[in-house]
Amino acid sequence: MVSELPYERLLQECLKGELRVVNAHLPSKQKPLSDLLAEEYPHVMCRDGSMHLFKRRELKYLASLIDNDEQKALLLPLLLEVNVGRGEVAVICQGEVEEKVMAKVLDMPVTPRQKKIVLYKPQLALVRKQLRTTTQYLFPPKS
Repeated sequence: MVSELPYERLLQECLKGELRVVNAHLPSKQKPLSDLLAEEYPHVMCRDGSMHLFKRRELKYLASLIDNDEQKALLLPLLLEVNVGRGEVAVICQGEVEEKVMAKVLDMPVTPRQKKIVLYKPQLALVRKQLRTTTQYLFPPKS
């Protein structure tokens, strides 16, 4: 067992590097919905230097679901955490506004657990169909 520990550490370090590459598309900084609605070309800059553009139709749809104060609190893109080992996807829920948005998009009550809303495949398909540019996948290190 002791001889496996250095290998496990080495493997974890390699995977951290690989996850940086896999997650390079993530935004350097999320922006509030209200700010994005005011931009001529709504976008965020990504960690790899690219620009992620949002469809105005999706931004307006999100704005129709929440009030002005909530539009200032909703940070985009929404992050969908993929847990490969468990075969599930979860929306990272930084506040109550994400919970409200997901409940309205899915047309059902949702309950965050540990600041995450677990989505099943049919729910994920619905979310991605309506919010293709306003959501992004995040691949966390295996815990």
